[in-house]
Amino acid sequence: MSNASKIVSIAKGEVGYREGKTGSSYNNKQKYSGQVPGLEWSNFQPWCATFVSWAAMKAGVESLYPRTASCLVGAAWFKKLGRWSEYPAVGAQVFYGPNGGTHTGLVYDYDATYVYTVEGNTNDSGSAEGNGVYLKKRRRRDAYVYGYGYPKFSDGIKSADPKYAKEAPKAPAKSKPASKPSVSLAHIKAARTKDMPAKTGHTTYPAEVKLVEAALKAEGLMAGTYANDGSWGTTTQNAYDTFRRRVMGLTGKDAVGEPGMASLSKLGSRHGFTVKA
Repeated sequence: MSNASKIVSIAKGEVGYREGKTGSSYNNKQKYSGQVPGLEWSNFQPWCATFVSWAAMKAGVESLYPRTASCLVGAAWFKKLGRWSEYPAVGAQVFYGPNGGTHTGLVYDYDATYVYTVEGNTNDSGSAEGNGVYLKKRRRRDAYVYGYGYPKFSDGIKSADPKYAKEAPKAPAKSKPASKPSVSLAHIKAARTKDMPAKTGHTTYPAEVKLVEAALKAEGLMAGTYANDGSWGTTTQNAYDTFRRRVMGLTGKDAVGEPGMASLSKLGSRHGFTVKA
């Protein structure tokens, strides 16, 4: 999981949390201040910035976000590091109001029109002095949106800012599909005509014969002592002839004798090996 995904996941996990009340009124008492070293004093204070600090700490990326209960201090912290943008980014800290001092939250997504955030100390209307953690959808070009602080994630940041294109997360390397084992028609013919007793389990190319035998066994055509011994004896030959009759629809001389490219390739396509001449 990327660093951005970690903090977003933790913050989203708090959606639905509500602060305490004094009588019928919400009072800014919440759990986050007491869990962030240095911000214990901020309980009963507006806590949107504290919530971001808490999420960063829980995600193990606390050094990438300002530890503060102040939106103004948070915005200034990012600007001092040169990590500021007017464009949203996933995992960025968004700041609202004059100089970014009114309210803050975390960006979890964006499109051409909107920025999608998770915010503490807000409400359904998006107030900067609300009662809990909510998911919000705001217009990117709304005058209320002041800007975005960009954490310097080690694994890159997905951003709408062209200047940060070089920091875009790298696509995961595609794993190469496992190569299929290969069987040579010439080897199979040589193994079939080798003048050795089948019971020895030895042929010229036993590994390739075993692939064919395993395929025939999977077809339900082989069983017993010589079902997968690497020798092309009577059991293997009879099973192969049956395969040609049942699956290939061959008859007469075409369904007996040494294997051909068409029938061996058909067997290979059904059981995961390729065939070469």
